[in-house]
Amino acid sequence: MQEQTDIIVVGAGPAGLAFCRALAGSPLNISVVEVHPPEVLADPPYDGREIALTHPSKAILENLGIWQRFPADEVHYLRAASVLNGDSPFRLHFPVPTQNSHRQAIDTLGYLVPNHIIRRAAYEAVQGQENLRWHTGRRVVACQSDAASAQVTLDNGDTISGKLLVAADSRFSFIRRTMGIAADTHEFGRNVLVFRLEHELSNDHTASECFFYGSTLALLPLTDHLTNCVVTLDSRKAPELLAMDGETLANHIAAQVGHRYGAMKLVSSVHDYPLVGVHARRFYTNRCALIGDAACGMHPVTAHGYNLGLQSQEILSRLILRQAGQGRDIGDPALLAAYDRRHQLNTRPLYHGTNAIVKLFTRETPSAKILRHGVLRLSQALPPLKHLITRQLTG
Repeated sequence: MQEQTDIIVVGAGPAGLAFCRALAGSPLNISVVEVHPPEVLADPPYDGREIALTHPSKAILENLGIWQRFPADEVHYLRAASVLNGDSPFRLHFPVPTQNSHRQAIDTLGYLVPNHIIRRAAYEAVQGQENLRWHTGRRVVACQSDAASAQVTLDNGDTISGKLLVAADSRFSFIRRTMGIAADTHEFGRNVLVFRLEHELSNDHTASECFFYGSTLALLPLTDHLTNCVVTLDSRKAPELLAMDGETLANHIAAQVGHRYGAMKLVSSVHDYPLVGVHARRFYTNRCALIGDAACGMHPVTAHGYNLGLQSQEILSRLILRQAGQGRDIGDPALLAAYDRRHQLNTRPLYHGTNAIVKLFTRETPSAKILRHGVLRLSQALPPLKHLITRQLTG
């Protein structure tokens, strides 16, 4: 079968579906290719990941009609954040500012929403969208483009041609590689383990990033007595933690944080992910654009991954809607170059800055330990720097 469309979207994850939703009501036809079947998209399994969302991201999701679909008890408020270094009692603290940059009152730094809830809500939001044609349970096995169109071939032999191909197929993007877009990939040699712990004492809705020696522990507050734990450690040591039973793992985390949450109990499955960062050197090629993790896949320490994905689809969809409204080619190289320029400004400083932070705070030499402590002390003493960081979260 041969299909003609305007836009081919490969990947029905949160970024790809947000992009589709942004084009709802437009005259553009969109063909969506996704490896998972409809039943998995409609009810994704719990995967351990809690997604940190900024105030600007919330606004984007509200405009797309996705935020309103989150169950109220699955939206968790981040009231403050702290950074700790090794066994030092000193912490760099980020309280909630009273106002955002628009002088609107706010009471939270940001929000935490489970990844599977975001995926489910995004899929619900595009149901009934008349300009979508679905190819679920299918994989792209070949893609190419010429002066007039982009084409993909599916694993069942079907082909789809469109004016623009949009890759939203993860940081390991098949489309990016096949279309010849180079990327800077960083193998951290570390794994991320994620799981939930219940605990006796309140977390005060404060996130903690604990840079220990040999591992990093992020504690993401959900309810007062429920915290999502993100353990980052050498890949060679990950099997040791994965082999622990629930009680032993909970006791291990409790000991790491000095039992400040009291007794802890594992209340979820444990999920394990290899840690790889990736940043495409450019976000487009002939009639093809990258969004989401296909463009930039971040280390989780600064919690900007999906926020950047939402920014990418918003920039690209607005450019496309304006171009289509003027009756012009939505695959025009000038449009794609404009998207690339704007989103590179969002991602490149954050990507390389995050990697530099990770490099510093995972080195265990005596000089690095001294520098780590000095950086935190200096940051605490510089209110403008802290203000800049909180503004990224609160808008």
